[in-house]
Amino acid sequence: MTQIAEIRPNQSVELLKALHILTRDGKLNQDSRRKLKQVYHLVNFIEPLFNEVLLQNPNPVIVDHGAGKSYLGFILYDLLLKQHATGQVIGIETRAELVEKSKQLAADLHFERMDFQHLTVEESITSNTIPEKVDIVTALHACNTATDDAIQFGLKKQAKYMVLVPCCQAEVAEVLRQHKNESFAKTPLSEIWRHPIHTREFGSQITNVLRCLQLEAAGYQVTVTELVGWEHSIKNELIIAKYTGQARKNAQTRLEAILQELNLVALQSRFVS
Repeated sequence: MTQIAEIRPNQSVELLKALHILTRDGKLNQDSRRKLKQVYHLVNFIEPLFNEVLLQNPNPVIVDHGAGKSYLGFILYDLLLKQHATGQVIGIETRAELVEKSKQLAADLHFERMDFQHLTVEESITSNTIPEKVDIVTALHACNTATDDAIQFGLKKQAKYMVLVPCCQAEVAEVLRQHKNESFAKTPLSEIWRHPIHTREFGSQITNVLRCLQLEAAGYQVTVTELVGWEHSIKNELIIAKYTGQARKNAQTRLEAILQELNLVALQSRFVS
């Protein structure tokens, strides 16, 4: 079969069919093309991080947290780990049926160094089935607080890198909504989220700002950019965190000041590590 231009030359076509990215006759529809483009863009960001980790650790561990159907984990294994004799990809997911399907697919494709765990975030941090330290933590479109779960996991596991594409950040918006009248008396900044659509959008924006400050306070250098063009996905913010051990001096102070100023102290336990 002639290789489709959008598919990488060393990509397993059988994997893409099994993930329903390709149809049985090897075609891409528009939705699958958009999905594959997003995953490939993310792989492009992760590949140099993976190569850097390899220089220090010949047996790298990548953990995909909130893995869902494990599109990202499978493609990372296929494109990055399969060519190396060592290394492991672990998918963590709370939905048991998705974990079982991923396990079966990995077995069918002989991806022996892929593992899938049916665990909550708390369980994933303490489970003896997960290494004490991991190298890269990923979370692609992990909905609402699932991105925060991935961050907590990465912090506890002393991840060298975290690569996060947040999705559907509703928790902060809900707290803004609950305290709206109180906030009007507290700060004129409440005008930023007075209208419902602004509450939703500002809540999403401030969630990622708080996440970045949390990571910087924990000793990570943070880069925020677009994953792909906005025409492909409205959930398009990419956060890459590299552990340096050097906390940004004012990150913790600014994080706590924002929580106070925006009347979000109810969320302090989530963002203050």
